[in-house]
Amino acid sequence: MSGLTGTVAVVAFTGDASWGGYTMVSGRWLDRPGEAVVPTPFLDATGSRVGDTVTLDGLAEPVTVRIVGEVLDPRNDGMQVFTDASTLAAAHPDLTETSHHIAVAPGTDAAVHTDALNRRLAPLGATAQVGGLDAGGDMVVTLNALSVTLALMLVAVAALGVLNGVLLDTRERVRELGVHKALGMTPRQTIAMVVTSVVVTGLVAGALGVPLGVALRGRVLPAMGDSVGLRLPDSVLAGYDGAELLPLALGGLVIAMLGALLPAGWAARTRTATALRTE
Repeated sequence: MSGLTGTVAVVAFTGDASWGGYTMVSGRWLDRPGEAVVPTPFLDATGSRVGDTVTLDGLAEPVTVRIVGEVLDPRNDGMQVFTDASTLAAAHPDLTETSHHIAVAPGTDAAVHTDALNRRLAPLGATAQVGGLDAGGDMVVTLNALSVTLALMLVAVAALGVLNGVLLDTRERVRELGVHKALGMTPRQTIAMVVTSVVVTGLVAGALGVPLGVALRGRVLPAMGDSVGLRLPDSVLAGYDGAELLPLALGGLVIAMLGALLPAGWAARTRTATALRTE
């Protein structure tokens, strides 16, 4: 590429590769010769955008392609160009196929199919493996898994915080609990009293936490992509609608109740005489 140091990898397809699951950030996948799809780092390095034309040098003659889409693909530091093989035919007539990608029919066990295929390919010195064309899709899966892991960790920390607070509050009120037990409060009623003491706190936490979390998410996710020179697709950045936010708001109540269960059980098991002797 003119103006760039080093080389840019060009991946040319002899057929429609849109089924390969490439994660598009903007624009569309290529569907005719002369079109190209590139990752975000390529656009940033060349100062181009979707709709612009760029010239590929280093072949028998320069090849001009029009960028029709931006794809999420971190391989080769994002310095790649995806195009149709016929785009390069005039400048590089002796292109060599390096790999073949096969889409199996729905319901086919890809692993079993690959094992059978490898037995046929063994005499040719070739191998087949299960995998997609798109590394961006793997990145999206990784981001989602990381987000789920962090969310579960935050839920656990929040529940432990509730547990600590309710436990201290319950121990301070242990004599009061003893009086209630002496007056006939059952263990089930004791658990209900302790758990319901955190209901208001859980509802308020959910009502405040969800809008703050949505606002924070809208800032953090794009910043995560920008930190590595990538723009994330809508499938990652898409937020929640109103129907999905309501259960999340109730999540504060659920976390509070989960954190209160252990102290509630301890209070229910405490003997009346032991509670009354405690100051």
